[in-house]
Amino acid sequence: MPISLDGSSLTIEKLVAIARHGEKVSLDPAALERIQVCRAMLERKLAAREVMYGTNTGIGEFSEHLLSDDEVTQFQRYLVYNHAAGIGAPAPVESVRAALAGRINVHAHGNSGCRPEITLTLVEMLNRGVTPVVCQKGSVGASGDLAPMAQAALLLMGEGEAFFNGERLPGREAMERAGIPIPGLQARDGLATINGSNLLTAMSALQLYDMERFLKQAEIAAAMSIEALLGNLKPYNTKLHELRGFKGAICSAANIRQVVEGSDLATGKMKTKVQDAYSMRSTPQVIGAARDALAYARTQVEIELNGVGDNPIFVPEQNLTLTGANFQGSPVALPMDMAGAAITMVCVLSERRLNRLTNPALSAGLPDFLAHNPGFYSGLMLSQYTADHLIVEQRLLSAPASIQSIPAAADQEDFVSMGMNTAIKNGQILDNAYGILGIEFMAAAQALDFREFTPGKGSAKAREVIRRHVTHLEVDRPLYNDHNTMQALVKSGEILTEVEAAIGPLG
Repeated sequence: MPISLDGSSLTIEKLVAIARHGEKVSLDPAALERIQVCRAMLERKLAAREVMYGTNTGIGEFSEHLLSDDEVTQFQRYLVYNHAAGIGAPAPVESVRAALAGRINVHAHGNSGCRPEITLTLVEMLNRGVTPVVCQKGSVGASGDLAPMAQAALLLMGEGEAFFNGERLPGREAMERAGIPIPGLQARDGLATINGSNLLTAMSALQLYDMERFLKQAEIAAAMSIEALLGNLKPYNTKLHELRGFKGAICSAANIRQVVEGSDLATGKMKTKVQDAYSMRSTPQVIGAARDALAYARTQVEIELNGVGDNPIFVPEQNLTLTGANFQGSPVALPMDMAGAAITMVCVLSERRLNRLTNPALSAGLPDFLAHNPGFYSGLMLSQYTADHLIVEQRLLSAPASIQSIPAAADQEDFVSMGMNTAIKNGQILDNAYGILGIEFMAAAQALDFREFTPGKGSAKAREVIRRHVTHLEVDRPLYNDHNTMQALVKSGEILTEVEAAIGPLG
């Protein structure tokens, strides 16, 4: 059953299914009717020569320039040409697919004024696997993601490039091979396709899905490290966190307890300290704060996915044309800057637990640097160096992009969101995060191998999965293969999937 795009029910999970798993989409019949009604109103206004921004006027600094009747249709072609001004490598296919789905969902409200053929062509492109080649860089995240979305709009004229069946093809050839008629552009069609923050929102939605899963894996890794360090489990009693009231911390503490359930540490058989270091006992508060930040970002992103991000906006029931700035990316960029910083914060905590696992002064009796024959072998000493490099890079990337506005278009567009910068750097933050957490997982598994007690059921399952990919470090070996393998393992989510299958879903 295709996912129906109706303007109001698109979730992050549905977007992931469309973007990554090729789920088919359909345009809700009521949405199609709304698009038709809006287009009829726009054509009446054009016939009456009512001034409408970007329809029979220029754009940006040229918004006061009125177009002749002959120019109105041709203007959309040149508008798309002019805005297809990005640079660099193509954005991932999944990001562009998600952006197209988001743009269809904007049109579904019936406030954008384009012809139905434009929206239906975007639907067919998704369903038949035609993905525009779009330079990822070039958007300032206001007036929408103009540069990348304009590259996508080139296909509506049989131009540009597209990925189809694993090939990079000229746009017209891709559309013809897929059997999709080329609709061309008439009045308003071009601007209605490009004038929203759809790519940065799409990238943010996919990243949030991955970030939420990352935090669950961070809790599993934390549980393993806490067990290996003979941690006191009282800080993970949910009652402690209920008394304070933060939802994220309550959930995080419950997840950690769930992972360590069945451990000898939980039964009181093992002697523990009265109070552990912050990097252990404040884990629920820290990961919980990240959970709360991501929860807020999710609400903002899903509002944007289901909102009318366009300019101008047409209101048929009131016969109104409203010019504003609903393309502004700040409502997504600001919370996503916070989401990226939250992931970095969790990684800083992970590295501090890694330090305790390897530091002979702090490791509760574990071998120095988790090495057999320390001094001759160095064990995981250098793994911490690698994690530290990634941490510093993440800290640099965590500077907010949403405050970095540079005016454009002769100061007509004098505040922009820079939300595409946020989305791009969040992708880099996540990639580093997989590596940092992967190294903690590897160290925690090594440490548990040295312990002679029964770990929690979740910790044991996580170690079992890790050992399928990386063997115990008996003698020193080059570690870069292990690091890259663990980074890929965390990114895949295999540890999370298997742990949840063994102990039940984590919150």
